[in-house]
Amino acid sequence: MQTSQLPKVEWRSYHDIYYERHRHTISGNIQIAQNVYSPQLDNQRDILIYLPPSYANSQNHYPVLYMHDGYNLFDEATSYIGEWCVDETMEKLSAEENLEAIVVGIPSMGKERLAEYSPFVDKTYGGGKGEAYLNFIVHTLKPLIDSAFRTLPNKRNTGIFGSSMGGLISLYGFFHFPAVFGFAGIMSPSLWFANRAIFEYVEKAPYQQGNIYLDAGTREMGGHWPDQTILRSRSRRYYGRVRRMKRILVQKGYRPTRNLLHVEDVGGGHNEEAWAYRLPNAIRYFLGAPLKKD
Repeated sequence: MQTSQLPKVEWRSYHDIYYERHRHTISGNIQIAQNVYSPQLDNQRDILIYLPPSYANSQNHYPVLYMHDGYNLFDEATSYIGEWCVDETMEKLSAEENLEAIVVGIPSMGKERLAEYSPFVDKTYGGGKGEAYLNFIVHTLKPLIDSAFRTLPNKRNTGIFGSSMGGLISLYGFFHFPAVFGFAGIMSPSLWFANRAIFEYVEKAPYQQGNIYLDAGTREMGGHWPDQTILRSRSRRYYGRVRRMKRILVQKGYRPTRNLLHVEDVGGGHNEEAWAYRLPNAIRYFLGAPLKKD
């Protein structure tokens, strides 16, 4: 898509839109463009963008991370189940380690979330709009971001990141658009979806240069009331599938720690708190920095 064909948007300060600041948990410089139209999906949504602390006072260009579930990333007030604290994490990494990146938050469309995050059709849950959603990111949203902000637009500096179904579509997107994404952040991915179709897809996909962060907690399905035994068994199956995906990726040529980081979070659940906890090292890995224990 040429720049002349891009939808016209206005970027405004987050606090100009959500002006009751005492209700919101925003850190740093976050901009918002309202009602951005997707010709691929024939819908519109707000787009959020976090800009690093040095952005306003420099001419630097920055890596970009495209993250799903945008309203859960920065602000407790707009999240439907809790926030990832992405802005606080990025501010801390900038201050303490001089690590900076632009983060683009792409809110889900509510009832359409599962459909947009699923590249395959599940007999029970439906779905199948994942490819159109990725085309929106690649052919509409990315050109918008690259034209409006000082990005490093090449593959090496462009990542896609999500959890659960967002992790599934990130893994698929990494292989489906190999010229665009050089990093995939895949947290607690829903590898079970559509009878585990993602396994065959990744097995058959050509090897692509880039880095993959892959994780899961050992309590993805809980492990408490009403039946710990059943829930722990389901959790084992969940992170067992992630281990299987790791093995497939290693067989394809991805080398652990070099271009594949697999993390198994003991006691980690399937929630924003767990993903926020693991986020700093995922960002460090994306930016090529040493990992730390937070």
